[in-house]
Amino acid sequence: MPPHTIRPAISEDSAALSRLLTELGHPTSDADLRQRWPAWVEQGNHALVAVQSDGGLHGLITLHSMIVLHRPRPVGRVTSLVVDSTVRGQGIGCALMAAAESYFLQAGCGLVEITSHQCLVDAHAFYQQLGYARTGIRLAKELPAT
Repeated sequence: MPPHTIRPAISEDSAALSRLLTELGHPTSDADLRQRWPAWVEQGNHALVAVQSDGGLHGLITLHSMIVLHRPRPVGRVTSLVVDSTVRGQGIGCALMAAAESYFLQAGCGLVEITSHQCLVDAHAFYQQLGYARTGIRLAKELPAT
């Protein structure tokens, strides 16, 4: 029996999701996440969680697929992946990535991209071990709130 089960995230997971996103470096509250959840899901985003046999939610991966003009098939994008630091090294990240790839295949995607902050060197090594290659850079600019 695996030590964890992968399932779709639901809005009722918001307390655990906000904890995991905060651990990843994206501080958010349970209330903020609950407020954003409906619009996030409506825009085609998807999340999977890893639930341990003890009932604890210890991993999260967020996914988005998009149609781009320069590729013949949709592109799947992993927008975040985090495993609780207390249970890393138990295969949860690998299981979440495998589930994400399966999801994107079923969605007809021909490519999977991962967004990751440049300071997350260990995460980049993890992705490369799974067969992902560094193919470019991503530039970002914060815009003022309207």
